[in-house]
Amino acid sequence: MTKKLAPIAAAMALTALFSLALAVPSAHAVAGKKVDCDGVMAALNSGKKPKDVALEMSISRGSVYRCRKKATMAGGAPAASPVASPTASPAAHAAVHPPAPKQPK
Repeated sequence: MTKKLAPIAAAMALTALFSLALAVPSAHAVAGKKVDCDGVMAALNSGKKPKDVALEMSISRGSVYRCRKKATMAGGAPAASPVASPTASPAAHAAVHPPAPKQPK
């Protein structure tokens, strides 16, 4: 009798597992759901971090980064980055941050 119940119990366990996996909401944008990139950029430009924007808008961080890349490629104002580019040349740095005037002695 137990040999007959084992496959039935296994099938029921797998069914329960699959139905639970389908019930868990995903943080990623669902296929067909459009991400509001204008809203994402507004949030980023207001100083919010990509992680916080993703949580607020119920989208993945990858979607936030795609919106930022799309805005940068389109010539829009990129979101302020707290980390300076490690590949920036000294000339590019000097153009953005001119040296302070020397104080008279």
